[in-house]
Amino acid sequence: MRKIILLGYMGCGKSTIAKRLSDNTGISLVDLDKSIEDRIQLAINEIFEQKGEIYFRKLEREILIELLNYPETLIIALGGGAPCYSNNHELLVGENIISIYLKGSVDTLVERLLANRSKRPLVANKTEIELKEFIAKHLFDRSFYYNQAQYKVSIDGKTKDEIAEEILNILA
Repeated sequence: MRKIILLGYMGCGKSTIAKRLSDNTGISLVDLDKSIEDRIQLAINEIFEQKGEIYFRKLEREILIELLNYPETLIIALGGGAPCYSNNHELLVGENIISIYLKGSVDTLVERLLANRSKRPLVANKTEIELKEFIAKHLFDRSFYYNQAQYKVSIDGKTKDEIAEEILNILA
């Protein structure tokens, strides 16, 4: 069965758009980060603090493989770093996989993350200037992995409904 994978940087709307797609299509939605949290009963930031990033990345890959092998069609929202580690980007190609990069400019991502940065441990204490530099560096580092996606959907200047509609057209 098909796996519809949404990937991109934090704040690009992966979870929100995945929910809209699920609501519109009736396809079950799985948020990879939420699956990880549910599996070991810790929040992502607690996993990093208590068990370290290597443990997290191994678990992330293990659960991603399980989801990709799940016998039903799924919409899967990846964490921002998921495609960039353990060669996970190589898992996002295949006959029944549709990968979509929700691509945002640095300015769009800064604007979105400034509003709720307190909920994001990686950026919670950054000033606007620091946040912009942080995002620009990460996007540069991760662009190779993100650009492996079959489809790229720009989120700049679009509503959530417009983004979801564009993806529905890809899936049609």
